[in-house]
Amino acid sequence: MPRVTTKGQVTIPKEIREALGIEPGDEITFEEDESGYTIRKQPPTTADGDDPFAKHRGRADSDDSMPERMRRLRGEYPRDVGDDELGGDT
Repeated sequence: MPRVTTKGQVTIPKEIREALGIEPGDEITFEEDESGYTIRKQPPTTADGDDPFAKHRGRADSDDSMPERMRRLRGEYPRDVGDDELGGDT
């Protein structure tokens, strides 16, 4: 069982960190319930406490699915190239 240090710190056991998906730098909360406290991982926030991804939600101006958009971003779709760009005389 982990012990509390003189600074009030405690190490969260590895199996609990893995089960909750807690990584270095993540924020957690302790919520009081009828049997004691529950530890929860919080969604990421900025220094002001805002959701850092909120400003990017709903920005896709396309009917493409997410996999289609990702393929396009990665350059996996062939580009449309005109004959004059190919250097041919067709």
